Amino acid sequence: MIDRLAEAVRDNAEWCDLMCRVHGSPGTFTGRAWTNAVRAPLFYPDAVTLSPAATAADVLDRIDSGPGASVKDSFATLDLPGFDVLFEAQWLWRSAPARTGPAARQRPDAGIGWEVVGDAATLADWERTAFGEVNGLFPASLLDHVEILCGRIDGEIVCGSVLTASGAVAGVSNVFASGCDLDTAWAGTVAMAASLFPGRPLVGYESDPEAALSHGFTPIGPLRVWLRR
Repeated sequence: MIDRLAEAVRDNAEWCDLMCRVHGSPGTFTGRAWTNAVRAPLFYPDAVTLSPAATAADVLDRIDSGPGASVKDSFATLDLPGFDVLFEAQWLWRSAPARTGPAARQRPDAGIGWEVVGDAATLADWERTAFGEVNGLFPASLLDHVEILCGRIDGEIVCGSVLTASGAVAGVSNVFASGCDLDTAWAGTVAMAASLFPGRPLVGYESDPEAALSHGFTPIGPLRVWLRR
């Protein structure tokens, strides 16, 4: 039997480590936590707990715990003196979506065509649409390790997401919509995941899971992200 929560947490920790590695500062895995002694890139934590038995010492002793430090408390069990809760969220699980053939890459009802980002120029367009600017957060070297998805209308990127894979699951993150609705972005992401990672359940987390829940995901546990201001 798959430990759903453990798979979701591990996939996310490996995604955080990958982001740090492509920025030149890989982290370290122990049985209780992934940590990085160097400040992680923007929007990414300096530590991710991997076990509900993790303590404050398991993370704070292994990171730069000064102002700006952040910790993903994967089981919402920590008490971190000097830190504030930045946000709370829910881990999500979805059984492996059924493949629907090549047509899964098209959403005729929304007029959207989906593709895997395959070059630096497209990735820059993706990052600009997702975040409003290109600041190098998503370097082209990521394309060798994950599937970055974009949906287009009349050639323009209007939505997208990231798919990772570890263990028995595929992770979904960074789902965004700009020029279409979020429901369309989730629908296309699930269809693409079925095509790219057939047979793999999907995992992720959302602070507002409503859109994901409407596409077959279910909550499997709470998490918190802590920030030292």
